[in-house]
Amino acid sequence: MQKTGIIVRSTRIASGQWDAPRNVTIRNCRIRGFVRIYGLGENANGEVMKASSLKPDHTSYAQAAAPANVRFEKIQIEAPNGIPFYVGPGVTGAALISSQISGRSTAVAVYLDAESARNTISGNVFSIKTDKRELIAIDGSARNTISRNTFENSDNGGIFVYRNCGEGGVIRHQKPEFNQITQNTFRYSSGRQQPAVWLGSRNGGKDYCFTDPAYPFGSSASNADFADNNDVEGNRIVGGGRNLIVSRGGNNVVRDNTSQ
Repeated sequence: MQKTGIIVRSTRIASGQWDAPRNVTIRNCRIRGFVRIYGLGENANGEVMKASSLKPDHTSYAQAAAPANVRFEKIQIEAPNGIPFYVGPGVTGAALISSQISGRSTAVAVYLDAESARNTISGNVFSIKTDKRELIAIDGSARNTISRNTFENSDNGGIFVYRNCGEGGVIRHQKPEFNQITQNTFRYSSGRQQPAVWLGSRNGGKDYCFTDPAYPFGSSASNADFADNNDVEGNRIVGGGRNLIVSRGGNNVVRDNTSQ
């Protein structure tokens, strides 16, 4: 059973109109469970998202309908087998700052979902263990800052940047680009090492990439990730090599990363 500790969400008040929370700060608390922030849907696969995704202005509509500037600072999250921090579709300006994330996840530790943007994950310690997946998923999310975090258990992967093409029949519009991944520490402890940072980790490699309808935009036009124009700088890999940073996009900056 999932245990959601805090939800910050929008409320639909009329056809096509949403009341979206703005400028919320939550600090100095301990959560045994999950944090969810969302607008049109908790994730990108619902019917509301699907209907919106058929329109060319989907990204701007999703962002206008979603919470903005929701800040979590100096909190402790212990995850009971689920994603502890989920930033839903269209959310902008969310932040997880100077916090501790522990427990176990059957998926990832932080999920930045489609059409979200300008979110910040900074100065946190991730001691959480994931069963199979990476620690942070940047899925069709842009202009985020992931900096000065310590990832204690990176063997299943650190930060993967991609775009879920067509999952649930929803067209993903926004490209996962202009993300800043800087000055993080990734620790490895086993021989099974997935990338610390992987730009373009999927690129159409899922069966559901062909389930969205035929429209001339977004993932309907191309199943590629388009993980372009991202910066990966000044990160430190402990227990692994610099080959654990993988770039499969265009115009990405990868420099000054070290290993030991």
